[in-house]
Amino acid sequence: MFQHNNNGGGHQYNTNTTNQQQSQAEEEEEDNDVEGLEAWERAYADERSWESLQEDESGLLRPIDNKTIQHAQYRRRLRTYSSSARIQKGLIRFLYIVIDLSRAAGEMDFRPSRMFVVAKQVEAFIREFFDQNPLSQIGLITIKDGVAQCLTDLGGSPESHINALMGKLGCSGDASLQNALDLVHEYLNQIPSYGHREALILYSALSTCDPGDIMDSIQKCKKAKIRCSIIGLSAEIFICKHICQETGGSYSVALDEAHLKELVLEHAPPPPAIAEFAISNLIKMGFPQRAGEGVLSICSCHKEAKFGGGYTCPRCKARVCELPTECRICGLTLVSSPHLARSYHHLFPITPFDDVPPSLLKNSQLLPKSCFGCQQSLLGPANLPGPSVACPKCKQYFCLDCDIYIHESLHNCPGCESFKQSKLDRGTE
Repeated sequence: MFQHNNNGGGHQYNTNTTNQQQSQAEEEEEDNDVEGLEAWERAYADERSWESLQEDESGLLRPIDNKTIQHAQYRRRLRTYSSSARIQKGLIRFLYIVIDLSRAAGEMDFRPSRMFVVAKQVEAFIREFFDQNPLSQIGLITIKDGVAQCLTDLGGSPESHINALMGKLGCSGDASLQNALDLVHEYLNQIPSYGHREALILYSALSTCDPGDIMDSIQKCKKAKIRCSIIGLSAEIFICKHICQETGGSYSVALDEAHLKELVLEHAPPPPAIAEFAISNLIKMGFPQRAGEGVLSICSCHKEAKFGGGYTCPRCKARVCELPTECRICGLTLVSSPHLARSYHHLFPITPFDDVPPSLLKNSQLLPKSCFGCQQSLLGPANLPGPSVACPKCKQYFCLDCDIYIHESLHNCPGCESFKQSKLDRGTE
């Protein structure tokens, strides 16, 4: 339903229906019932431990195998990511995380509230983002009381972003998507053409109260090649879906906290570059040296004198506090060699391993019964076959934990590397 706000002179997109109002009333009654419980009963209700049970073939309750479920989710993300392995990716990303702190963020359908759950997931995302994108930068924007505010500027320090977010948690007023898009456009429009401009919006409200025509803001972001992705916490909204379609982003709605975590972490790996947005350029980079201890110098980042630490720009000798960054004096991009090395695996990712049927592992006498990586048995209790995977190149078998470790941290298959080393050894002999 589209509403025109005569009092505020703006436009408002609203998806409230009679059924939603009834469900909200039922949730309020349920919350009142929970408040009347004893302390141990409230803890049981908050943990929702009954959601960790499922019924087996005989009708008995047994705990859900969360490890297998999480691994299935991981492999789904891995196959989606690896399917575009030969497509150009943006290794230098400039991402603004827009967090909705309006009145809707105080709802308690996510325990203890949407605001605290989103803050926890953003913290995990920031750490994972910098682990997978060491050359990229993040900034934080909050929207509440109809206003969008920049919480942190683009930077490469995860702790500074997390501390700034945790110190400003508080929800009030309405949300304005147009103000958020205008602020994102203002900051990202200054980014060099080689940088991939992105915005990830975590939206809790069911409406947006805008001072003007939001369609103009969407077209400005599209023209500036800003990819906007939105994760909703309430229900699907037409205007959010339209923003993502126009800018080439993705739109999804979280079902619960576990699903929200999965949706957020899907944005950590660099996405495939849109053909019309992809621009290849040669970038001048400097590799600064660590500044000596006990040396007094003026930091170009904070405009103040500091003793020791930091890095020295190889071109203008200016002092910076952290890497990667851009020198405030000469504009040179400053990185370290480990940053480049950690970005290399995105260009040539490891092929996803194939699932091994349990019947094949149990019946065949020629297949190994232990993981090639950790040497742990691939058989579970009572010699029943457990889930395992196999490398399609070297045909070695691995357990689920090694599969995740190889693809997320090691980025090299031990079986393939062992085969290469054996060929070198035979060649030297």
